[in-house]
Amino acid sequence: MGIGARHALTSAATAALLLCFGTVGTAVAEEVPTDDTAVSADQTTDINDRQGWEDETDQPINEREPRRCEGPQTWYEFSSKRAYHVPSWWNGTKYKDGPGGNMSVSVTKSGTIALEVGGSGEYSAGAILAKAKVTISVKVTGSVSVTTGHTYTHEIKRNKYGHLQYGSWGYKVNWKRYRSVGNGCGAPHEIGHGTATLPTKETGWKYWETTS
Repeated sequence: MGIGARHALTSAATAALLLCFGTVGTAVAEEVPTDDTAVSADQTTDINDRQGWEDETDQPINEREPRRCEGPQTWYEFSSKRAYHVPSWWNGTKYKDGPGGNMSVSVTKSGTIALEVGGSGEYSAGAILAKAKVTISVKVTGSVSVTTGHTYTHEIKRNKYGHLQYGSWGYKVNWKRYRSVGNGCGAPHEIGHGTATLPTKETGWKYWETTS
């Protein structure tokens, strides 16, 4: 059985929430409620081989904040989301075997799957996470701890190669940030946009097959 190795972003939850990159390369501070975003392994639900769960394309979100004449203010909106298996790209969490037969795997090295936010303009990773908890799923979190174990077995079709990748059953979203001006009644201005990859409290093995 071969083991594929890739690099992973395994920063702590606090680093993932406090470091975001804008056009000036620095985080823009924003007041958001304090949130316990780190999820330990014993708080997660293990779900393996969720066939058909991932979205092949982005799913539009028709979200529009009600316009209020309350003076200048800022807010976030998500234009689309996609169900996505967020991989843990470190050694001991990805395997390939075949052709045919059975493969039995387990996590052999612990690590952390963290929120990733990228974009331009002014934004806060913490504010985007707080918004996602309300708009996308209450299960999204800043980081998920992965411990060793999580053994799983899967049959491989004849003449096929099987792949198993551990990770979090999370989401990818496209976000925008707006600011109203004047009395707040006019058209808002976009002041930031980008993408975010959001892990959830549900983790497990993703399985797929190839011909080589």
